[in-house]
Amino acid sequence: MNRSYALLLALALLQGCQSLAPHKTDAEPTVAEAAPTEPAPPVVYGSFRQDTLYNLLVAELAGQRNRFDIALATYVEEAEKTQDAAVSERAYRIAEYLGADEPALDTALIWARNDPQNLDAQRAAAIQLARSGRYDESMTYMEKVLQGKGDTHFDFLALSAIETDQSTRNGLQQSFDRLLEKYPDNGQLVFGKALLLQQDGNIQAALDLLEDHPPQDGEIAPILLRARLLQALDRGPEALPLLQKAIRENPEDKRLRLTYARTLVEQDRLLEAKTEFASLVQEYPEDDELRYSLALVSLENKDWDEAEGYLQELVERDSNVDAAHLNLGRIREERNDPEGALREYALVSAGNDYLAAQLRQADILIANGRSAEASRLLADAREAQPDYAIQLYLIEAEALGNNDRDAQADQVLQQAITRYPGDPNLLYTRAMLAEKRDDLKQMEQDLRTIISREPENAMALNALGYTLADRTTRYAEAKALIDKAYALNPEDPAVLDSLGWVNYRLGNLDEAERILRQALERFPDHEVAAHLGEVLWANGKRREARQTWAKAFETQPDSPILRKTVLRLTGSETL
Repeated sequence: MNRSYALLLALALLQGCQSLAPHKTDAEPTVAEAAPTEPAPPVVYGSFRQDTLYNLLVAELAGQRNRFDIALATYVEEAEKTQDAAVSERAYRIAEYLGADEPALDTALIWARNDPQNLDAQRAAAIQLARSGRYDESMTYMEKVLQGKGDTHFDFLALSAIETDQSTRNGLQQSFDRLLEKYPDNGQLVFGKALLLQQDGNIQAALDLLEDHPPQDGEIAPILLRARLLQALDRGPEALPLLQKAIRENPEDKRLRLTYARTLVEQDRLLEAKTEFASLVQEYPEDDELRYSLALVSLENKDWDEAEGYLQELVERDSNVDAAHLNLGRIREERNDPEGALREYALVSAGNDYLAAQLRQADILIANGRSAEASRLLADAREAQPDYAIQLYLIEAEALGNNDRDAQADQVLQQAITRYPGDPNLLYTRAMLAEKRDDLKQMEQDLRTIISREPENAMALNALGYTLADRTTRYAEAKALIDKAYALNPEDPAVLDSLGWVNYRLGNLDEAERILRQALERFPDHEVAAHLGEVLWANGKRREARQTWAKAFETQPDSPILRKTVLRLTGSETL
């Protein structure tokens, strides 16, 4: 080997490691952990041709100059040419760093073939094969890791299947089953299979699998998954003792404590949740996501002073600033301080919270008789943030509509549609506003325009079908539209409600009742309850109809559709 080339390459590799740090596994000891008396293992160098050494040097220098495309292309070429494990590993690390999927797969396979005892190499090949959907091949490499007693990361394999088709997921499940026959007590295999079952909607089967295979000491992920599965099955209270037990056994585990706090929130046990989040913030004072969660729990608990304090801390720490200002504005509104709320909302910059802040500003201004100021505010926002222009038009129309200024809202939508002709969101909003003022001709025209351009727009199909069923006698036409919406989106409770209602209009009472029961179960909404109650009344089940309405009144006592329905059918607004 030419000594000058070897020296240059060694120096370049050292520099390259600083700019493109290779992956370090948990198993690798740190310098402090290494025993000082043990001699370092000898470094084994490959024997390369001079042109290979030159190319590798060029690749490293390219990486130092941020020309990662050259570095990657050169390393991939040399990995294929030399079949050297070290070169292919370096190529793989660069490809992984850059998110270059195909080179990462190719070089991982070269690395794994040429270093068969290296568990990191076998794992890398398995993960890259899984990413590319080659699950059976991936499992072959994972089994090598299993046999080597390595950390297998089967959860990644399962999660990688989320975006794939059903047949691919089925194939991966079969691969898991084959490995489970060989390694029935492997916790990561069990966990990966449970994740796959969860993705396919087999929640109970996933839970049963985890409960049949209790986690081994130190395994936290299966406990967290069990808690999520219990929540999905509306058995959230059962998750709490499970998490409490795990916390007693692993008191320092932040994930368990955070999941426990969030589960308390989901169970509306806000005071306990606030205590848990406060304890976490005290223990992890630099974690601003915990601080933000504590602020939100305090808001939900109407502890305005505490919430304000945590939110102000976030602003001072320059963390979650926009969300903090948005929620500080909410607190000002709760305290009947509209000017203070406007100041906070105005501090929200472009991003996830921007549109919500614009809506609240517009709503406050219009509600206080300052609609001209609201229009100027939103016009200025459209000029400053043209990417949000359509949403800002919709916000202005919504704020005007919320404050019974439908004529002005219609003018705003006319202006917006002139500027953005054919936009489906603008047309849909104008259609709903037209329906509100009984202008069914305009409503139908706008919805049919959407449908002509987007024949599979389930929302427009459903809206037109429902209105025709509810406000006209064009029932057959309405059902055809709703049937198409249902075929496109069979799980949508709004579509189910429409389908039940049009069947009622057609006289199919039993079918209407069956469908509306499903809709109300999935979405306990006052309008769905009004519809189901009316069908039950027509079907001779008047006691159950009254019970359905009464339950809906508990959550929506001012519902106009409920009151009108009850008055029309019973002669009285009271039950």
